[in-house]
Order: sequence, then structure tokens, then C-alpha cells
Amino acid sequence: MSFNTAFAPLSRLLTAVCAAALLAPASSIPAQALEAKWCKDAHIRFFVGGAEGDAFATIVYNGAKQAEADLGPKIDYVFSRWNVEVMTQQLREAVAVKPDGIAMMGHPGDAAIMPLAEQAAKAGIKMIYQNVPVPKVVAAFGGGYIGAQQAEQGRALGVEAIKRAGLKAGDKAIVFGSFENENRGARERGTVAVLKEAGLEVIQISDPPAGEWASDPNLAIPTITAALLNNPDVKAVGYSGGQMLGNVLTYMRAAGKKPGEIFNFGFDTSPQVVEAFKGGWVQLAADQQPFQQGYLPILNLCQQIVLGLAPINVDTGAGFVTPENYHMVAKLAEQGLR
Repeated sequence: MSFNTAFAPLSRLLTAVCAAALLAPASSIPAQALEAKWCKDAHIRFFVGGAEGDAFATIVYNGAKQAEADLGPKIDYVFSRWNVEVMTQQLREAVAVKPDGIAMMGHPGDAAIMPLAEQAAKAGIKMIYQNVPVPKVVAAFGGGYIGAQQAEQGRALGVEAIKRAGLKAGDKAIVFGSFENENRGARERGTVAVLKEAGLEVIQISDPPAGEWASDPNLAIPTITAALLNNPDVKAVGYSGGQMLGNVLTYMRAAGKKPGEIFNFGFDTSPQVVEAFKGGWVQLAADQQPFQQGYLPILNLCQQIVLGLAPINVDTGAGFVTPENYHMVAKLAEQGLR
């Protein structure tokens, strides 16, 4: 009897066992995962970020609502007016409710979120963060991140602005941002760093900490007008969000400027930003696809809760919108999708 013949039965047994092992994970997947509304038994609390009707928050909300329609979870939507103190209190309340999962805006930062993330972890609440990363929180208590990488996107925007505006050493620029916020401000700090490295004189103007300009960009008119009047040689102005970027026409007219006289750039798209491109008021925007920041956190929380899958990390920074290509996203922006 040969070696191969003697161990043939054992070989067949091992083959059968291995095959069964390979098939086991598929057979253990809950049946509802293969059906419509497979996440219908999950309860999720979702942070939209801004106020209802806010240009950016509306796109995030639309993405989340689409995920809700597709997957079927029960979702509580939380609007915070971009106020980090309000967000922190709302997260405290969300953890107390003990939903299955929470999709949280990272604006309050690592220090504010850390103790609440610890409570969530102890309660078995699945977490994911969107729009602003909180790497220390994720390292300590897990969770994923859906959004642009703040510092990297800010630096990339600065490089692109210099190239497109023809900025050079000695030129003057104004940049608005939440500079004091450790996590959220990394984006605009990155833009400022690139401009300064190129030898520009940069005037930094901090956004109000309570998010008033994001909620109502008209409140920034006096500040922007004064900054431009006091610095008539400014070549470029960078804005910290789509709400202000979409209001550039109002700012420039209030300061007596014409389309294209100042290179206006910033972050995000919206119907208002598209119109500003059409009118020649805006020259550059970094797109971070907020629809994905609404849809993907809910999808992944459902995957974590129902299927036991791991958190995901997705960089939604999609590149730049310019006068040459804005028409490609115009219809999506008008529909509240981009």
C-alpha cells in the first residue's frame, strides 16, 4: 500500500473539513442581510452638523436619508448649527439613549469627544465619525472616519490656489478658518502654511466659535468688508466652508469689488457656489462630497451592527471644482447631492 493510498481517506476528510470551514462564514450571515431593509432593526443617531436648510448640512442629510431609505434603520437626526458645545452636549445625550450606533461629527475634537467615546464603548455603542477626523479617539476606542483629511486637503487647496491665481512672494491673502480648533482648524491651518511657505503675507481671520457664520453667512459681511477695505491690495481670499463661499457675490459687492478682481477660493460645492462660479465670483473650490459623509456612515454602522464587520475609513476629498469643470457638478449641486 502506497503512502498516498493509505492516507487517502484522511485527505478526503481534511478536504471536507476545510471546505466546510470556508462555507461557514457565509452560512452564519443573518438572513436579513440578504433582504431589502436588512438593517431595519437597528437604531442609529446621526449628527448632520449644521442647521436644517444649511447648504452643506442639507447634502449630508440627503445622503443619510438615502441610506435610511435603502437600508431601513431607525434614525434620529441631530442638527447642531455647527456649534461645537452644542454638539458635545448632544453627543452626551445620544450616548445616554444607548442607540445601536452613533454617527458623530468630529468638530468638538479629540479632547471633548474622548470621555463620551469611552462611555459609548462601555455601552457597546458602535461609533463612526464624519467630516472632521478624531484620530486619538479612534485609536483609543475604535470607530471609523468618513470625510476629507483636513490638513492634507487644506494644503492641497493652498497649492492649487497659488498656481491658479499666479500668487507670488509678497502678495497678500486673507484666509478665514476655525484656527483655534485643534481638529477642525487643521484644514485652514494647512492652507495658511502653504501660502506662507510661498512667501505670501497672510491675514488670518477666525470664524466665530459658535458657528454663526456657517449658519448665517450674511453675518460675516461687516468683517469681510472691513478686511478688504483695510487691505485694498489683497489678491486672494480663502473661505472655510461652502456657506461662506456661496455668499461671495454678496461679500464682493458690499466691498465694491467686481467679478474676478479678487481670487476667491475655499471648500465645498452647493447651488450657491455653482452660481458664483457662473458669475465669475468664485475661482476654486475643494470638493469633499458631503453626500458620502451622510450615506457611508449609516451604511457602515449597519454593517457593524448587523454583520459584525469592521469600521471603515474613507477619504471623500474628490479634488477641485474650477471654472473649467464646475458644470460637471452643477446639476448634482442643484439636486442637493454634491
